[in-house]
Order: sequence, then C-alpha cells, then structure tokens
Amino acid sequence: MKKILLFLIFINIQLFAYSILVINSYHKGYQWSDKVISGLENVLLKNDNIDFNILYMDSKRISSKEYFISLKKLYKIQLKNRKYDLIIPIDRFAYDFVVENYAELFETEPILAVGIEKFSYQKAKKYSLEDKISAILEKRDLLGNVKMIEDNFYSIKKLYIINDKSINGMHTEPLIENLLKSFKGRIKLEYIKENNLSLLKKFPFEEGSAGLFIRFYKNKDGTLNKNSDIAKFINNVKIPIFVTDSLFIKKGATGGKIVDLYKLGYDAGKMAEKILNGASIKIVSYKEFEYYFDYKKLNEFLLSIVNLDVPYTIVHKKKSFFDSYRNLIDFVFTISPLLVFLILGLIHNIYKRKSLEKDLRKRIEFDVTMLNAIESPIFWQDAMGQIVDSNNTFSKLVGVESEYLYKRRLSDLLDIDSIRQINTMINIYKVNKNNNEFDFIDENLKKRIFLIKQAKFYEKKYKYEGYVTIFTDITREREIIIEKQKNRQFAIQQSKLAEIGEIFSSIAHQWKTPLIEITAIAQELFYVKKIENKNEDDSFVKDIMQQVTYMTDTINEFQKFIMPSNKKIDFNVEEAIKTMLEIVNHNLKYNNIKMSIDIKEDTNLIVNGYKNEVMQSLLNIINNARDALSKISYKNRKIEIILFNEKNDLVIKIKDNALGIKDKYINKIFEPYYTTKQKGHGIGLYMTKVIIEDKMNGKIDVENVDDGAMFTIRLAQHK
Repeated sequence: MKKILLFLIFINIQLFAYSILVINSYHKGYQWSDKVISGLENVLLKNDNIDFNILYMDSKRISSKEYFISLKKLYKIQLKNRKYDLIIPIDRFAYDFVVENYAELFETEPILAVGIEKFSYQKAKKYSLEDKISAILEKRDLLGNVKMIEDNFYSIKKLYIINDKSINGMHTEPLIENLLKSFKGRIKLEYIKENNLSLLKKFPFEEGSAGLFIRFYKNKDGTLNKNSDIAKFINNVKIPIFVTDSLFIKKGATGGKIVDLYKLGYDAGKMAEKILNGASIKIVSYKEFEYYFDYKKLNEFLLSIVNLDVPYTIVHKKKSFFDSYRNLIDFVFTISPLLVFLILGLIHNIYKRKSLEKDLRKRIEFDVTMLNAIESPIFWQDAMGQIVDSNNTFSKLVGVESEYLYKRRLSDLLDIDSIRQINTMINIYKVNKNNNEFDFIDENLKKRIFLIKQAKFYEKKYKYEGYVTIFTDITREREIIIEKQKNRQFAIQQSKLAEIGEIFSSIAHQWKTPLIEITAIAQELFYVKKIENKNEDDSFVKDIMQQVTYMTDTINEFQKFIMPSNKKIDFNVEEAIKTMLEIVNHNLKYNNIKMSIDIKEDTNLIVNGYKNEVMQSLLNIINNARDALSKISYKNRKIEIILFNEKNDLVIKIKDNALGIKDKYINKIFEPYYTTKQKGHGIGLYMTKVIIEDKMNGKIDVENVDDGAMFTIRLAQHK
C-alpha cells in the first residue's frame, strides 16, 4: 500500500512540476477579478507542468472580521499538508489576508500580489515577508485621464471624480486628493464620495460636465452594487462618463485611458513564470495604458477626438457598407466577368453622383439658411472684387437687394451712400488691419459701430478664390462700456462724498484749537490788557492771522481733495500721501495713532494717473485702519507706510498693528456693499480697488502679517 501511495505521489510530481495557488478576493463571476484571472490562465495553463488552483474569498459580499477568522480556519484545513511553489493573491482583500495569516497557512512559498494599488514595505517587514513578496500594482492614471479629457473635449468645463468608501477606494483617495491640489488646468474638478448609487443617479450634474469613474461598488451603508446596476447608471446618466479600467468599456462608458484587466493578468502570468524560474523579488507598476472610446457615446454627447496623437481603439463603430457586405463583394468580384464588373461600377458611380448632387443641394440650402439667420452682415467677392453673394442682413444694411449686387464691384455703386461708406471702411481696413472699428450712419441717420473682419478663401478643385467680409455690430457694447464708465465715475465720486462726513469731523477737530486760540487772544486784547505798545498789538494780530491761515490751508486742501480728477497727470506719490495726511492728521493724533512714512533709498516716486483718486484710495485704507485701531488699547497704536520700487512698479505698503482681519472676512472686503462696521456703507474699499486696478492699471492686495493687516498697492511706472 505504501509503495502504491509513493508511486502516485511520484506520478503527481512528474505531472505537475509547479503548483500555484490563486486566492481571489471576490466570488466567481465577479468581472473585475475574472478578467485578471483569465489573463493569468492564458499564460500559466499553457504549461502542462503547472497545477493551477483557485480559492474564492467572496469579500465583496462579506468582509466582516468574524468572516475572515472563519475563512482562515477553513483554509487551514484545506491547505493542510499542501505545498505550493507560488501564492497569487488577487486584489487587496486577498493580499492582506495572505500576509496577515502567512505564518499559519504557509511555510516558505513566495507571494505575487496582483491588482493592489499600494504596496507597503513596512507591512511586509512587519510579517518578515520582505524577501518573499513580488507585486504588479494597478495604478490608475488619473492625471492622464484628466489631461486627455481637457486636451480633446473642449466642450467639457467640469469633471466629477466618482469614488466609493471601500478599502480600495481609500487607497485611491490620496491620489485623488493630490490631483485636486496639483491640477491647474482649464477643467474644474469636483470629488464625489460617500453616496448611494440611487442618489448618484439623481445628482444634479452641471451642463458641460463629465464624470471620471474610479469605482462605486459599495454604497455608504456598505451594500454591494451589482456591475449591471453600475453599467446601467453609466449608460443612462446625462453626461459622458470616462473610466480608468476596461470593466465598463462597451457597457456605457464614453472612453478613457485605461488599465486592460486581461492584459494586467497576462503580464502577471509572465511575472509568475519568472518567479517560478528563480527570478528576484520585484515591485512593478502596470503602465501599459490603452485608450478606448465608444463611437455611440461620442456621437451622443457630440464629442470628437481632436488632439490625441497616440493609438486608440474605437468600439461600437458603425460598419460601412463595405464592412457589412465585404464577403459578398469579394465573391462577386471573384466570379463575375469583367463586363458585369464594369456595369456594376457604372451603376455605383451613377448612384454616388446622384447622392452627391442631393447632398450638395441640401448643403447649399443649409448654408443659405444659416447665413441668412446670422445677424451680422456678410458678403463675399471673387478675386476681381465682384460681389458673388451676400446674406439678407447685408442687403438690409445697404438697402440693396442681393440680386442687384451680384457681379458688381463696390466701386461701381458709390452713388449709394451706404455702399460708399462700406467701400471707405474696407479700403481703410486693407491699409491698416489693426484699425477694424468703424462708424456707419444708417438710413435713419443713426450712428452704428461695426467691427470688420475679412478672410481669404480658396477652392482647390476649381481654383477659385476670393474674400469674405463680415461686419459685427458692436454699437450696444460700446454704449454699455460708456455707460459703465459714467456709472463708475459716479460711484467713485459718491464714495468720496461718503468720506466727507468723516473728513468734516476731522476738520472740526482741527479748527476747534485755532478758534479757541483766536478767542483767547481777542479776550486778552479787549478785556485784560490796555495795549499802548504798537509792537505788542502787532504780535496779537500776527497770532490771530497765523491761526486763520492754518484754518484756510486746511479747507483749501479739503476742496482740492473732493474735486474729481479730469485727466491723468504725473504726480509725486509722497506729496499725495502727505497732503492726504494733513486732512486727517488731527483725527489720527486725537486717537493716539502714530503715523510713519518710510521711503527706501533711490525710490522713484513719480507715477502717471489721477492724483485725487489715489489720495481717496489711501484715505479709505487709513480710515479703516484708524477704526480698527480704535478697538484696541490706546498704547502703541501705529500705522506705517512703506514706499519702494520693484521692477517697473512703485510699491506702497500700508501696515497697522490692529490685530489683523478675520479669515472669514479677508477675502470679501473688496466686494461692493460688504461691510463689518455697524454703520458702514461697504463701498470704500470696493472703490479703492476700482481706482487702483481699473483707473490706474495697478494691483491691490491685503494680507495679515505679524500683529496687524497690510495692504499692498502696485502702481506701474514709465520705464
């Protein structure tokens, strides 16, 4: 009996030189792992010397701790007295199970992990398996998919990245978060997670958006979604869905830069052969990505591939007549005599010509309808300058029917006022193409403004060329711009008037002291002293006049400030700052605020612009700093102004020590009518931004530094 047993063992060893155990994370029939295993089998089962065994963990359906404990007990019984040459766990559940229970289930067998997204050397070392584990990682190219969508589909403005909360989903999440932080492209990215598939179907996807599907196999409550349900969602959702692996290609996905799961398994099989033959341990990432697109879905969402310069595969492509009937055509060409071939060719040519004529008529009708629907006047001329055709809008503009214009030059119709204007505009445009904006007086003597664009066309077949001229009416746009400029100037002046109340308060404080002085001098002159000395009398008069002069200078500076600037001038920013401070100086002293101006050496202080408006902008910032400082201790209140040159700019930094601006307010302070003050009007800093950035072509920013806020103004200077 023992001899027979030994003989059977010997025969088994001869039949199977190598024994491989595949532990699948999921159940048989689960498409993701089935595709990977199919690739493995295609390599390994070709070798008759390999014993290929598969265990299914069914972790997609059951993944509790108690289940894995029971599974370990079952495998200890199943694998008892079994020795394998290689253990291949498929995906994360099987890999973690094998590593964590290796000491109880196996002896010295090497491990080849397939399809995991992340490898931890520390974990392998923890279980003393660092010299036993090889891995082929399935790393999805998220950035590659986003760039492919951005470069090829210009109609897509937003991309939703869809992922679930499974263990595999959490391993992918750092890649997604890194993508969200680092991507700076045209497309806006939004991450969708922790949801139910039923709710995802109702998600309000924006128009012009698309989805990048990573996975959504589990709902938030842990229930499993069937592949058929996911495929149905992908197929029915009203936006294009791109994928990162081949599972849903041909099942509703629009396309993507994908990992082909079968090829992933195939490469894993080749790697397994090398390990069985004694190759060293390696951790590699699968990088043989392929591009797939669904012809039906591209047409459904009006998408076309325009910039993809790598090979790609189109599925569900509609077969041409020759693709559908190629066998029949080959048969006919084989057995038919030459005469029949010529007759069929002639019939085919006649049919094609009729079809082309029909298509051409449709195209001409469509072009005419489209051109007449365009509101811009359009006409085109041949190389000799003769008018070939025009749309109804052009005919209405010049007051002449298209039939009358046909085969005539503009120079032949100069007796018509509208044609004469058009001819003059085009002649000027030909000389100076940068001057493409012209005034036109229509039949109602109303002034209209047009942009001219002229393009040359050339038809190769008939060697026919000419020019297309397009007029774009921008009258309304120019009126809106002028109206905006008026409204903006009004708003700036209104903002300045809003500051007048505070300035009057400041002037009242400034005048109060000299008025008291004048009163005291007068009282001393009339009631106390009997002045007989003329020099002493002159001294009293001089003191009074000195106070009056101070008051006069104050009101003169105020009058200059409230007057709007009519034109740009070159002015010294330091002088503007000091003039502005003269108006509010007393108010700052009254609030115990120390004011300092620091001008760096060799600073060019001359800029070209609107002096009074710049003073107003600086005053708005100083007043806000004063209000903020009034809320803290009166000791050590200070505002510092620093001026220096940087490149071709004059930089003005205004810094206070009022503890800074709260984070929730700092990004909103330049918005119109936004204020944190109880009696604020919310227009001061908005007008400051308008003046600096729109009127002065500068830049203003704010940030919290040290123990206060700092405004930075950049004003461009002439080189």
